[in-house]
Amino acid sequence: MEIRLGELTFDVAVSGPADGEVVLLLHGFPQSHHCWDEVVELLNARGYRTIAPDQRGYSPGARPAAVDGYDIPLLAADAVGILDALDVPAAHVVGHDWGAIVAWHVAVRHPARTRTLTALSVPHPAAFAWARAHDADQRARSAYIDLFRTEGKAEDVLLAEDAQRLRETMVPPLTPEQAAPHLALLGQRAALTGALNWYRAIGPGLGELGPVTVPTTYLWSTEDRALGRAGAERCGQHVTGPYRFVEVEGITHWIPEQAPKLVTEEIVKLATG
Repeated sequence: MEIRLGELTFDVAVSGPADGEVVLLLHGFPQSHHCWDEVVELLNARGYRTIAPDQRGYSPGARPAAVDGYDIPLLAADAVGILDALDVPAAHVVGHDWGAIVAWHVAVRHPARTRTLTALSVPHPAAFAWARAHDADQRARSAYIDLFRTEGKAEDVLLAEDAQRLRETMVPPLTPEQAAPHLALLGQRAALTGALNWYRAIGPGLGELGPVTVPTTYLWSTEDRALGRAGAERCGQHVTGPYRFVEVEGITHWIPEQAPKLVTEEIVKLATG
């Protein structure tokens, strides 16, 4: 379905029982809402209603031209606006990668709208910022961000030779079938620019987010090439509510697709207390 927020129109997948508790699922880069497909199916079968948008830059009708149109507070406001449009007072908020950063912000800025928070891969932004500043391993893992922040060049590199570099960021470990909907979307230059603008809009205040007070689970996978252990282990310092750290052995960065049953169980475990 389409949801209009001001001048922007978002493509949003909504499914599950109409009277079920709501789970808001926020994807990362380079993905789309389809990264949650298996999780959605499992949650719906457990009685949960799911909302999975293609976020700002990914939805064709929600692509501001200016980089500052992708500031994190705006991304978080989109998530809350989608809940408003669907008359959802509060949801279990789940995010992966960039979606996790948005989810952390929603939980901190809008705790009344956040029943629980499940963050995948990216720790609390303050923990991640600390790791980038103080941990050599995380600095090395984050080196790709410099390319992604370079307007034009990043698009040229990722889309060259029929998007070969973009494809190689996903396959393997994703199967070609899992990667196909993401490639179909981000293989379009306008969509890729919108997605990369999330990186280009990063400001010096990324690590200034306050503590999370809602019940929180953070999942970090041991084979993640982008996110190291230093930030993962520091994450709990920025959660004052009930907190659980789940170390996922043998899984890469692509937790929603590679471990959908585990992700579903952790969401449900947190939601049911």
